[in-house]
Order: sequence, then structure tokens, then C-alpha cells
Amino acid sequence: MTDGPWHHRHRVAVDVAIAVAFVLLDTGTTLIGASWWPDRPDTLAWVVLGVQALACASLAFRRVAPLTVVGVLGAFTVAVTLLISPAGALTPAHDTNVWAPYATVVAAYGPFFHQRNRRTAFLALAAFTLVIMRPWEPSVTVMTIGLLRTAVGPLLALYFDARRRIVLTLLERAERAERERHLLAEQARAEERARLAGEMHDVVTHRVSLMVLQAGALRVTARDEETRQAAEELRAAGCQALEELRDLVGILRTTPEGDRTPSVGGFADLVAESTAVGTPTELFEDGDPALASPVVGRTAYRVLREALTNVHKHAPGARVTVRVEYDQARVRLTVLNTPPADGARSALADTGSGLGIAHLRRRMELVHGTLRAGPRPDGGFGVEATLPAYVPTAESAV
Repeated sequence: MTDGPWHHRHRVAVDVAIAVAFVLLDTGTTLIGASWWPDRPDTLAWVVLGVQALACASLAFRRVAPLTVVGVLGAFTVAVTLLISPAGALTPAHDTNVWAPYATVVAAYGPFFHQRNRRTAFLALAAFTLVIMRPWEPSVTVMTIGLLRTAVGPLLALYFDARRRIVLTLLERAERAERERHLLAEQARAEERARLAGEMHDVVTHRVSLMVLQAGALRVTARDEETRQAAEELRAAGCQALEELRDLVGILRTTPEGDRTPSVGGFADLVAESTAVGTPTELFEDGDPALASPVVGRTAYRVLREALTNVHKHAPGARVTVRVEYDQARVRLTVLNTPPADGARSALADTGSGLGIAHLRRRMELVHGTLRAGPRPDGGFGVEATLPAYVPTAESAV
């Protein structure tokens, strides 16, 4: 999940506020003699104070360039150290102070929390610590304070990073459990529906079969033509009712376990079939199709099939572009078609129930996906489906 513009602006504002706070803190503490400030400041001292303020202001970029911030503050500390000794250009009022500004505490935090390469972060921190501790001028006080300056930040960073990872893992598990709960509820409803369909089939079929048999017997034994004709009509109606009942029960008994809808591997066949009937269709796939779980793959297949069917009905002669993106978190399917050739209208445009997209939306809701469909500015039509890459089911656990 990516942060929105508001979160980005909030983080920038927080970083700028932290940078300003440390500019004021380090300037104030330096002026009162808690760092390298001399008893009699000259022009060089005021220039170095200004450079220190700029170095501390680099904290505003601690998220986007943490190693750069460490480098800037480390370079400033080295420069001050060299100006004091061996150059002798600055003479601190208290030579047992730490020359590095307090901003180094926050700077040392950055590489471990915002830098993915931990090895680089450790190397940068080691060099940073040596610059602040000044081991070439042994002082227990300076070395202890310098070590604390560079150790507290990384320890906090490691703690918060571990906490963040745990929270993200728990959130992912909670979302997965919620999706699984919905799928199990849907499976229970489907099983109950199949059970009721079976009972209905057994009861109704038995009674209607008896009616058909009795009508057939009446047709044979009736003495007048009118009765025989009525019995034949009754028998034919009963046979038709049995056929329709079998079709209906077959639909009601369809469950996810019996679903034989192709998955993402069938996209190429759909595209080839569409091209073969006169609708030029191109397929572009980005990522590994294996990242899509079975139920997600079948749902995406249905979306593509319905989208291509609608193009055949409503936009004859149009060109279609199908794009599928697979990653660890989601599967995104986009179907775009140009306007129909010469404004042509297909004879199939008025056929069908008109509920295909509505049924797909309900199916997408079962897997916590989204479906957007609508006209495009160029006169064509677009369908975009976004599904979670993983939806737990019994078959995916096999």
C-alpha cells in the first residue's frame, strides 16, 4: 500500500520541523559553550556557526537521503576538528566537549530505518562514530558521549523497524483471515444451496414424473380424441418441466470445487478466439502469472471473457488491448477497445441480459477486488479489474 499525497506532505512537514528544531538547538548550545565555541569568537567562528546551521538543516532530507545527511554532518565535524587541531584556527572555551552537533543523534537513526542496505549503514555508522569520538585524542568523557550519540539512534531505528515489520505482518494475516472467512461463508452458502437443490430435485421430479406417467396412460386409454390430445399436451408440458428443472438444479449445484473455468493460462486462447472472429486483440503480460491464486485467476478470466464478449456485441471492428500485471500484492487486468469501425452497430447489441458487468462486480466483491468499467474520451470503452494476488481456498492449500 502506497502513501497518499497527504501522508507525503505530512512527512515532509515533520522532517522540516525537526531540522529547524535542531538548527536552533545546536546554535543555542554552541553559543553557550556546550560545543566548540571559543571565548572570543572571530569572523571564522561565526562562519563556522552558519555552516553548522546548514549542516543541521540537512535533516530535512533524512528520509530520502539518510547517508547524505550522515556524510554532511560527518564532514562538518571533521572540518571543525581540523580547524581546532592541528590548524589552531579555533580555540574552544572547553576542550573536553564533543565537537559534533546534537543533530548527529537523528542523523545516525536514518540509515537503519530508511536505508535497505544494512551493511552500508553499519559502515557509515562506524566511520561516523570514529569522527565524533576522536579516539586520536583519548578522553573517556568525549568517547563515551560520542558513542552514545551514534548508538541511541540506531538502536531506536532497529526497534521501530522491527515493530513496523511485526505490525505489517499482523495486518496482512488479519486481512487474509478476513478474506478466508468471507470465502468460507460463501462456500457454506453454496453447499446449502446445493443441498436444497438436491432435495427439490428429488421431491419435484418424483411428483412431476408421476404426472407425466399418468398423462401418458390417459392418452393411451382415453376413448375420445379431445381427451387424448389434452393428455398429450399435459405429458409434453411435464417432460419440458423436467428438462428445465434439471437445468436449474445443475446451476444451483455448481460450487467452487466443481468450477472448471480456465485461469490466467487461458488468456491467450481468449485473445486468439477474439482475433479469429474479426476483432484484432493484443495481449501484454507483465510479471509472473504463478503469483495469482486459482480463484483469482478464474475471476480474472471471467472478466476478460465478459469484456471481449461486450466488444464483439457493441463495437464491431474495434481493436482491443489487454494488459495484465502480476505482482506479490495484486493482479491488475485492463481491457481497452477503440470505437467501433465507422460507427457500425452489431446485430448482437440488443441480445443478452445486460447483467454481465453487474454479476462480475458481485463476484469481484467476494475476493475483495474492484471493477471499473465505462466509456473512454476517445469513444472506446475500458474495463479495469484489480484483484488481490492471493485469496486462500481449499484447493490452493493442496
